[in-house]
Amino acid sequence: MRIGIVCPYDWSVPGGVQAHVNDLAHELIGRGHYVNVLTPVSGDDDLPEWVTDGGEPVAISYNGSVARISFGLRATRRVRRWIREKNLDVMHVHEPLSPSLSALACWAATGPIVATFHSSMDRSRIMEAGYGVAQTVLEKVSARIAVSEAARNTLVQHVGGDAVLIPNGVHVHNFEGVTPLDGVRNENLIAFLGRFEEPRKGFSILLSAFELIADEFPNTALVVAGPGDQADALKPLREDLHSRVRFLGRVSDRGKAEMLSGVGVYVAPNTGGESFGIVLLEAMACHTPVVSSDLAAFVRVLDNGKAGVTFVNENAEDCARALKQVLSNVERRTELSSAGFERVQQFDWSRVATSIIDVYETVTALSESVQEDLRSQLVGRLAPDA
Repeated sequence: MRIGIVCPYDWSVPGGVQAHVNDLAHELIGRGHYVNVLTPVSGDDDLPEWVTDGGEPVAISYNGSVARISFGLRATRRVRRWIREKNLDVMHVHEPLSPSLSALACWAATGPIVATFHSSMDRSRIMEAGYGVAQTVLEKVSARIAVSEAARNTLVQHVGGDAVLIPNGVHVHNFEGVTPLDGVRNENLIAFLGRFEEPRKGFSILLSAFELIADEFPNTALVVAGPGDQADALKPLREDLHSRVRFLGRVSDRGKAEMLSGVGVYVAPNTGGESFGIVLLEAMACHTPVVSSDLAAFVRVLDNGKAGVTFVNENAEDCARALKQVLSNVERRTELSSAGFERVQQFDWSRVATSIIDVYETVTALSESVQEDLRSQLVGRLAPDA
């Protein structure tokens, strides 16, 4: 099958959608399918042969974050050329309602389109204002996928219609045999991964919780991966604790695996705008216990608390309580490690990709059936009278 995937966000900047598209492409290629990804690219990346540069992105505020997307006449020309040259059996667009290559691709395509929705939001003025435009995109879509109930609910509430639920995936085997950060797992290390300058990532809540437990657990320390101004990030923290926070900066996929494999607990203190939580799965694949805020998406990933510990969203005291529970109890850490690793098997790409391919096959078969019906009708009209 010839599959085209459209990623709306800058390929050069790490993000959940980009990671999803990258992993899906690898899985599909590994199964013998032809795959080409169209995506904005801002850096001088050495792109894989299966990635097509969709143009220089611009930064806009979207869903409490900054989205780097491509749009406009030049992007439209690139999309049309890509569709024309790739001769696709099916096109898979991600976040088609964002003003991006994904929406442009939906408007330009004539064949079967599968759309995946990732975002979760309670209310979006942009989506409400652009309801009519959104409908012109959705009417071209043959099948809809949502990565979580939160993403599905956002779709239903804002633009109507429904979607099949197929979660994000993770290549569990990519986290096997990884050398931990510093060569060995340090049970006293607490990890955070993300753009810590964004308020919705909740880094300030983790710092406050760390202050609350630092004196009781004097050997604990934080390790932080992600872009941002480190000096500004530490301003809310007691000055005597600054030396117990280590910043790694932006890390590669390998570096992320090394960090997650080398700590005692991973914390996701996000406050909102999350529809899934792929990094929770990545930590679980590393046999690392997870502590997270009780966002609905995180609770589902953690199987309602069976595979991780949750705390009340935006509550530093409760976050500290959850951290104490994990840090002070070796048996609890072992229990969470085992439960998390068992849970993550359900999200391995070997399973997730099969469900996505089933959707591809359904829409392509339907498209072929419709075309055959049209051909039959045309033949019937042109056939001479008996």
